[in-house]
Amino acid sequence: MKSVRLIHRILLLCVVAWSVVPLARAAGSPTVAAASDLKFAIEELAARFERDTGHKLRLVFGSSGNFFSQIRQGAPFHLFMSADEDFVFKLAELGLTQDRGRLYAYGRIGLMVPRGSPLKADGELKDLALALRDGRLKKFAIANPEHAPYGARAKEALQHAGLWADIEPRLVLGENISQAAQFATSGSGQGGIIALSLAMAPQVGGLGEFALIPESWHRRLAQRMVLLRDAPPAARAFYDYVATPAAQDVMRRYGFEMPKE
Repeated sequence: MKSVRLIHRILLLCVVAWSVVPLARAAGSPTVAAASDLKFAIEELAARFERDTGHKLRLVFGSSGNFFSQIRQGAPFHLFMSADEDFVFKLAELGLTQDRGRLYAYGRIGLMVPRGSPLKADGELKDLALALRDGRLKKFAIANPEHAPYGARAKEALQHAGLWADIEPRLVLGENISQAAQFATSGSGQGGIIALSLAMAPQVGGLGEFALIPESWHRRLAQRMVLLRDAPPAARAFYDYVATPAAQDVMRRYGFEMPKE
C-alpha cells in the first residue's frame, strides 16, 4: 500500500512539473508594448520571429501615450514600440530605458470610409467639408489626440483643412488608432481618419475605401522603439530582428516607410 501511495505521489509531482514548465516559459516571454497601428505588422513579425528563433513574445497593443504613462508607473514591459518618438525620448530622459532607441518606421494617415457611406474617400477632405455643410456627416472617428499620436496627427490635418471647429462636435474618439479604425468602418458613423498600416490589412481595408492625406498637413509620424532597462536577451533579439531586411519588407507591405541609413 505504501509503495502504491509513493507511486501516486511521484506521478502527481511529474504532472505538476510538466504543467509548470509551459507556464514558466510563458511568464518569461518578453512583453512588447506596441502602438496600435502596428497590430497586423507586428503580429506577423512576431510569428516569424518565434518560428526563426524559438522565442515567444507577449504582444500588448494600445496608444503610445498611455504606454508612456504606464511605463512611468512601473508597468512590466520590456520593449516599447511607440508611434511617436517623443515618448521614447521622454522615457530616456527619465532613465527608464537602455538608451534613446532606434527609429524603425514612418507612418501615414488617411481618410477611411465604410461601404455604403455617403462620404467619398478624398484625401484632401474636400468632400468631408461639403458633408459638414450639407448634413451628410453625423459621426466621424479619430483616435484620441490627447494620448494617441495618430489622433494628434488627425487633428492637425483637420485643422490644416479648416474643419476642426465644425467637426469636433461630431467626433467619436477611439482609445487608440485601432479602435478608431473599428469605429470608422463599423457603419455607425460615416468614416474616420486611420493609419495606412491598418488600411493595408485585408481585415480593415476590405471594409471600405481609403485615401492618403498629404503628409505636409501634419507633423511626421516618426516611430521609434526602445528597450526598457530590465529587458531580457530575447527582447533585444526582437529589437534587432525588426531592423533586418526581411522584417523591413514586411513593414513596407503594411505601408510603412523605412528610415534611411
